[in-house]
Amino acid sequence: MVTGLHEECGVFGIYASKKSDVASQTYMGLYALQHRGQESCGIVVNDDGLFSHHKALGLVNQVFDKDTLASLGQGNIAIGHVRYSTTGVNSSVNSQPLVVRHVKGPLAIAHNGNLTNAREIRTEYENKGMIFHTTNDTEVISYAITEQRLTSRSIEDAIDKMMYKIKGAYSLVVMSPKKLIAVRDPEGFRPLALGKLDDSWVVASETCAFDSIGAKFVRDVKPGEIVIIDESGVRTIETHCGSKGHTCVFEYVYFARPDSVIDGSSVHMARLRAGKYLWREHPVDADIVIGVPDSGLDAALGFSQESGIPYGIGFIKNRYIGRTFIQPTQAERTNSVKIKLNAISSTVKGKRVVMIDDSIVRGTTSARIVNLLREAGAKEVHVRISSPAFVAPCYFGTDIDSKENLIACRMTIPEVCKYIGADSLGYLSVESVKKLAGNSDCDFCVGCFNEQYPIEVPKEMPKDKFEYRISDSKN
Repeated sequence: MVTGLHEECGVFGIYASKKSDVASQTYMGLYALQHRGQESCGIVVNDDGLFSHHKALGLVNQVFDKDTLASLGQGNIAIGHVRYSTTGVNSSVNSQPLVVRHVKGPLAIAHNGNLTNAREIRTEYENKGMIFHTTNDTEVISYAITEQRLTSRSIEDAIDKMMYKIKGAYSLVVMSPKKLIAVRDPEGFRPLALGKLDDSWVVASETCAFDSIGAKFVRDVKPGEIVIIDESGVRTIETHCGSKGHTCVFEYVYFARPDSVIDGSSVHMARLRAGKYLWREHPVDADIVIGVPDSGLDAALGFSQESGIPYGIGFIKNRYIGRTFIQPTQAERTNSVKIKLNAISSTVKGKRVVMIDDSIVRGTTSARIVNLLREAGAKEVHVRISSPAFVAPCYFGTDIDSKENLIACRMTIPEVCKYIGADSLGYLSVESVKKLAGNSDCDFCVGCFNEQYPIEVPKEMPKDKFEYRISDSKN
């Protein structure tokens, strides 16, 4: 998919056995997680309790160069973050990790996910006189931790208490002067994994970040688990564990890199299954199967393997432009689509084509891609989508904040098919999407496909939930 759906963020942390160039290792980890957010990034390095940090708008290789990384110095702990703004405007002030300083010492935090009660908590703190500098959920979490830290014996105890207060999706990496802490919400909406690099420990949103620095995957952080890493080694707090968890199923369909393993299941294999299920549910007579780069490629291969229809490369992707859906405005996304993909005429000319994509959100980009195939000479274009239709907002880290943005809420499947200019259209069923991650010992959140959420959700949660015009204020 090249537009429409916006994703969340990526987090990374490392605890080294001795002082070293943890900034460069964090840089490599963030580079591997770049697909999870392309608006901004940042790194914080801990040198014996002294925090050095740099963050800014832009891609990882734009924000950091050799000199910038060197300026962060050496240390034994570091955390990093790549961001897409599911809440809060795209501004440098909202870049992460967030660094705060309080009476018990400095704290750095990076967050992936969305809180469902952030507005209520922030209002509570503002009424107590607390001042906020950002418009994201992460600062709310930092205040909640700090509030508990003042009366707790340790940072991990403060986090344990804080988790009773916040609700929603949060995979966190937290750095104190002496500890690296990984936290996953009780439902495990967003992924978080633990790895080992020689005598060092690593945490990251996806296992592909471990591969980038030569670390080995150890295990996933459990839903509700707090993992503490310090000079004594690794220990955990499981006060909030117990739920089987509800991982966002769209991690397997689109968000994660195909070489990652999430909650025990290969993302690549999950997408192959999606293509195979698509063929069983929506067979079609055709000459060639192609995928829309990048996440549609694996599903297209699965469709081909199951159907026997040859697989082909139908598009060339411009690798020098970011994932188009990351562009903050529709105008920017539309312009990016125009230069991002080009159809290969020799593959599709005169043929009945099955085009596999991961989703349809607004429909405008799907129409553009179908038209590219028509212009390249495709005789027929049959669109198959490796996820169900989006019919509801996501409250846990994807910025679909209104049904008004979803074409499936305004049109029937035949109407959508006509709108995008396809000869036929088929979506993967909700039942099948739940079976994609066959090795995962968890349930899945599919609320955006059927409005059945694992936890209570607010009536509305706009992207810029902490900002409003003076005329909209009731105060």
